[in-house]
Amino acid sequence: MFKTLRGRIITILFLTVVAGWQLYSKGIKLGLDLRGGMHLVLEIDDPEGTMTAEAKADMIDRVDRIIRTRIDEFGVEEPLIQKVGGERLIVELAGISDEDRAKEIVQRNAFLEFKLVLPTTDMTAALSRIDRTVVAALGLDSIRALGRDVVSAEQPEIVDIIFGGGDTAVSTEQIDTTEVVETIPEEEDQLDSFQPFSTLLNIGDVEGTYLIAVEDIPLVELFLGMDEVQRAMPRDQVLQWGMEPVGRGARTYRYLYVLEEDAFLTGDRLESATAGRDPQFNQSQVQFELSRAGGRTFSQFTGQHVGDLLAIVLDGRVQSAPVIRDRIGARGQIDMGSGTPLEEASDLALVLRAGALPAKINIIEERTVGPSLGQDSIDAGRIAGMLGMALVVLVMIAYYRIAGILAVGALGVYVVLVLGGLAGIGATLTVPGIAGLILSVGMAVDANVLIFERIREELAVGRATRTAVEEGFQHAFSAILDANMTTLITALILFQFGTGPVRGFAVTLSMGIVASFFSALFVTRSFFLLYLKGKKVSDPISV
Repeated sequence: MFKTLRGRIITILFLTVVAGWQLYSKGIKLGLDLRGGMHLVLEIDDPEGTMTAEAKADMIDRVDRIIRTRIDEFGVEEPLIQKVGGERLIVELAGISDEDRAKEIVQRNAFLEFKLVLPTTDMTAALSRIDRTVVAALGLDSIRALGRDVVSAEQPEIVDIIFGGGDTAVSTEQIDTTEVVETIPEEEDQLDSFQPFSTLLNIGDVEGTYLIAVEDIPLVELFLGMDEVQRAMPRDQVLQWGMEPVGRGARTYRYLYVLEEDAFLTGDRLESATAGRDPQFNQSQVQFELSRAGGRTFSQFTGQHVGDLLAIVLDGRVQSAPVIRDRIGARGQIDMGSGTPLEEASDLALVLRAGALPAKINIIEERTVGPSLGQDSIDAGRIAGMLGMALVVLVMIAYYRIAGILAVGALGVYVVLVLGGLAGIGATLTVPGIAGLILSVGMAVDANVLIFERIREELAVGRATRTAVEEGFQHAFSAILDANMTTLITALILFQFGTGPVRGFAVTLSMGIVASFFSALFVTRSFFLLYLKGKKVSDPISV
């Protein structure tokens, strides 16, 4: 087919039409630097530096797989997710409009647990012991010896919080209870100004819960963060916060649940999760389905605890705590609350399906590229490409005349093949990719220059026109092949070991090299044969 002129022309037309259709139907996908979006650098959280390099490498591999699944389900086109070293991950999301939502999906641990809600009896009985533990932890002899001067002047924040003075919303991260020291207590009894842990907990209207006033939450979290308080709690019991605040009278509270310390089931047994709305109460919910083994465990446990409350805990917070009415099989649901939008429920279902992150990850670098900056790059690239092509066309026609016109026609076919090829394989065009495209245009022109100079040499020694054309293409073949192969190998190495922008450059350069090789040796030669078809062997040609 390639040996006849008709076969050559049919092949060129077929490839051009296919490439043009790919370009028209799919279009060129634009990268982060052209389309706008966000660039994140993630790192495994290891504040104490106890993880080994091998453990971090294994952890980042698992994080990589989970985040890829989340981003794919989120619907971002052509995301770039790449490991850097053994403990960092680069995530580039082009075309993102809701950045906060994307970061939430990337960072959320989504660790799901199922725990039994316990009665408050044992916990309430332990509160007096917990109060004494707090006193001892602060280095005091007794509650009645408490006074504002018993705490070091270097720790005024903890004084204000414990004794009710100042701003109770002070972050617990600002307080270090280990540095509190004892001084001489005041004679005056200031017991009334002290806020013991037990007085902050009000028995809730739901079994197994306490109600904590929102203004007291920082102090309660301060107490719960003390190791001494955790050790003084009843064995195998923990206190965990509910998700949503509740109104009781004129005040706002948050539930604090008494739960079993160990979960009887975790999200590892989750098979699927979908978001929807409860038609009865019009509230968002996530319906989930467990694996066969998880379903058996769930069914057995719920069958033994009919009438009890089952806490569904997500990332350490009780999402909901429904009453077990009957034995539950492999299906269940997580109620998100009436004020939760369906979009948030969809995001939760997404991260649950992808699985929980094996460790907390931190965003150590964040960059946002606006679409206006991307549009500027597109405009600049378009102008540069048009000017470059115009200059190439003028120089080729002015210097090589008829041969130059044939080369320009082949160059037009080359451009359609490259852009159509990029659209066909779904490649993403970036600013470095535009540079690679322009470079490959230069290589295509260079190949034609080699061929035309070889034809001139053959004509100079008296060869006939057809013979000179055949000899010119044949003798230039090895030089063109060597130049294209070495550049292609370099592009493949860049793609294998480079990062996102470098890979974009390598993809367009590789596609351009293949197209330029085909254009110079096949398309241009076919145009020459078509031009010479109606001419005599002895007719001259302008080269």
